Amino acid sequence: MSATRYRRFLKLCEEWPRDESKKGRDLGTFLRQRVAAAFREGESTQISDPEKCDQIYESLARINGNVYRQKFPRVRDTSFTGVTVEECKVFLTGSATQMDEQKKGLWKTLMQRFSSKPEDVPEKSPEK
Repeated sequence: MSATRYRRFLKLCEEWPRDESKKGRDLGTFLRQRVAAAFREGESTQISDPEKCDQIYESLARINGNVYRQKFPRVRDTSFTGVTVEECKVFLTGSATQMDEQKKGLWKTLMQRFSSKPEDVPEKSPEK
């Protein structure tokens, strides 16, 4: 029975996309590492909690199959900030230093908007 589970996880890993722009923080790579660690002995691995294993697989399969994206379609492909999907991808790639001037302006605006420290408020001088 664990052989079947192992094969299902392997198939899921093959189908799960990798994002090369997210080195070290890609969900597909993380998933592959976790499956390799969980099934160290391959098909002969003994699973301590088969029900939980099946539940994890079903959850990951639903995410990979875009079940929730189809069930709950979005009206627009922007967030509350008004940033488009493409702009979000640029921010998340980690190559923010390579953005052109327009995107640098947007990045600076977003950072100022969501910064916890207000930049325009003058600091009070200590009273004597």
